[in-house]
Amino acid sequence: MRCELLGAAGLKFQVRRVGFVPLPNFNTYVPKDELEGLGFIPGLCPDPLFPESTANIGPEGNGVFWISLAIPEDIEPGLRRLTVRFTLENEFAYTDFVRPVPWSMDLPVQVDVRSLVIQPRRDFSVTHWISADSIWEYYKIEPCGERFWELADAYIEDLITHNVDVVYTPIFNNRHEILVRPAQLLRVHRTGPDVYEFDFTDVRRWVRIALKHGAAHLEFPHFFTPAPTSAKYPQHIFERDAKKIGPMLWPPEISATSDTYRRFLEQFIPQFKAFLEEENILDKSFFHCADEPDGDVQIADYRKSRAMLRELAPWMKVMDAMSDPRFATDHLTDMPVPSIVTAPEFTKAHCPAWAYFCCGPRGFYLQRLLDTPLPKIRMAGWLFYKLGAKGFLHWGHNYWFVFCSGTMDDPFNDASVGAWPGEPYGDPFVVYPGANGPIDSIRWEVLAESFQDYALLQSAGIKPDDPLLDSLKDYQTFPKTENWLAEVRRKILMRS
Repeated sequence: MRCELLGAAGLKFQVRRVGFVPLPNFNTYVPKDELEGLGFIPGLCPDPLFPESTANIGPEGNGVFWISLAIPEDIEPGLRRLTVRFTLENEFAYTDFVRPVPWSMDLPVQVDVRSLVIQPRRDFSVTHWISADSIWEYYKIEPCGERFWELADAYIEDLITHNVDVVYTPIFNNRHEILVRPAQLLRVHRTGPDVYEFDFTDVRRWVRIALKHGAAHLEFPHFFTPAPTSAKYPQHIFERDAKKIGPMLWPPEISATSDTYRRFLEQFIPQFKAFLEEENILDKSFFHCADEPDGDVQIADYRKSRAMLRELAPWMKVMDAMSDPRFATDHLTDMPVPSIVTAPEFTKAHCPAWAYFCCGPRGFYLQRLLDTPLPKIRMAGWLFYKLGAKGFLHWGHNYWFVFCSGTMDDPFNDASVGAWPGEPYGDPFVVYPGANGPIDSIRWEVLAESFQDYALLQSAGIKPDDPLLDSLKDYQTFPKTENWLAEVRRKILMRS
C-alpha cells in the first residue's frame, strides 16, 4: 500500500511508515490511566518512523503512516483542502477474494492556516545528549573517520530540526564505565610526566557542523565523574591521536583534586579557552562540573571539585543536574538543573533553574517513554513555559549500548537497553539507527512539537499567568488530553 499527500503544492511535507517495536512489559510505577496502549500492549508498540511511503500489509494486519507538514511563513492564511491517497500497488489474494489493480482510496484533510508566524524560541534552551560512541560502535566504523563525520552531520542536523538548540560536544568521555573506544574528540599526547599536548581538530569539526545546522549553544562534558561517585574522581580521559585511542592518562581511582589532575587542567584549560575564543563560541557554551551529585558525601566532593575548577577557570560558569536545593542556596553551581520532582523547591528558593527527567519520575509526572500517552508528552513545552524553567536537559538521545557496558544492544528489539525495570522502555533513546542517519520516533516528533508550542506561546504574547494556562498546576497535575491541546491552540491562534 502506498500513501501520498495530494494538493500540498507550496508546502513541505514528509510521509513516513510507522514501525513497531517490542514492548514486553509496561513500565513500572505508572497507574493504568497514565499508560498508552492498554489492551494492545504488552506487545508491539508503534514508534520508529521509517522514511518510506509504502507498507506491506498482510491479512488482519495494518499499515500506519505519519505525515509531517510544515507551513511556510509566507503562505496565504485560510483553509487548505488536501487529500491523503492510499493506493494498492500489488495484487493480493485473500481467501477467494482478489482485489484488482489499481485500487485507491482518498481521505480528505483540512488545514486551517492562521496568520501568526511562530518566531524562534527565546530564553529557553533544550539539550539531548548525543552519543558519538553509539554511532561508531553500532555502525562498526572508525571513531572520527570520514564515515563517522557523515553520520555525525546527519544526527546533529536531526537534533536541530527537532527544536533542540544545544549540541552536546563529547570533547572527552562522560561514561561510568571505561570503554575501549570512548567518545573523546580531543586528541591528547603525553610528552612527559604530567605534561600534555592537545589537538582540537576533531572538536573543531564537530562544533562547526553544529553551528552550520543552526545550533545556538555548544555543551561540553563534565570535568569529574558522574553519580554514583559524583565529583569523587577525575573524568576518564585517554591518550589519543588521529588514528587510535590509547590508555587512560591516570588511574581511575585517583582523587578528583589530585596533583596529577590539577596539572592536567592547568595545561588544558587555557588552551580550551583559546579554542572557544577562536571559534567565537565562548559566550555560546555550557559547561559541567559533575553529574547528579546527591547526599552529604557527594555534595562535599562536589564542593571541592567545583572550588578547584573555579580557581583554574574563573570564567567558566557551570550547570549540573542536581536535585538537592542546597546546591541553590549554597551557590555551588551557576545554573542548577533539578529533577521535575524537586524543581518547585528551587522556584520557592527564588533560584532560576533548568529541569530534567530521565528514568523517573513516573506515575503522574511528565515523561516521554514508550507507553507514555502522546498528549502527555506534548505537554512538555507548555509546562516548562508555565512553570518558568530556563531550559530542559535529557541524557538519552541515541544511547544504544547495553546499559553501563561497552556491548552494543539492538534498539529495534529492546528500548530499555537491557535494564528494565530500572531503565524504562523509551528512556535511553528517541532515535533509531538508519542506513545513513537517524530514524526518528513518534515520541521524538511529539516532543519537538511541544517545544514548538513553547515558541507559539511566546510568539502569541501569552503570559505564563494567562487564564488559558490555569489548569497547568505542576509537573504532575496538568491536562493530558488531545482535546485540551487542540482547543487551547485554537483559542491562541484566534486571538492572534
